[in-house]
Amino acid sequence: MSPIPPAHEYLVLSRGQWDPSLSPQQIQDAIDRFYVWHERCVEQGRMKAGSRLAVEGKVVTRGKTVDGPFAEAKELIGGYWFVLANSLDEAAALLNENPCLACGLSFELRPLEAERASAYIASNETPAKR
Repeated sequence: MSPIPPAHEYLVLSRGQWDPSLSPQQIQDAIDRFYVWHERCVEQGRMKAGSRLAVEGKVVTRGKTVDGPFAEAKELIGGYWFVLANSLDEAAALLNENPCLACGLSFELRPLEAERASAYIASNETPAKR
């Protein structure tokens, strides 16, 4: 009998910049430890794979497309992946094991909502009341 899969999926956004006081070798060691940790979590069914993000991109707004992204360095998103957990606290506890935390990166953790968006249901996309 296989274990029951976790009930919720969470998006993880990797943010920030590496600590400038660290050597390239120290950063590479953290990256290598991250991949070992991440692969183990995927094998255990606690995470799903994600991807690094390329440096270049475009910003698309109403009527125009420009080169981007234009975030401040501290806000840069370097990659994403998915955590499978039974609660937001459980997902956060798993992320606290990420070896890159000690090297300057941070992680934004967001529950994924299965419902379709609606202007009538409060969410992060709900229009402001007029």
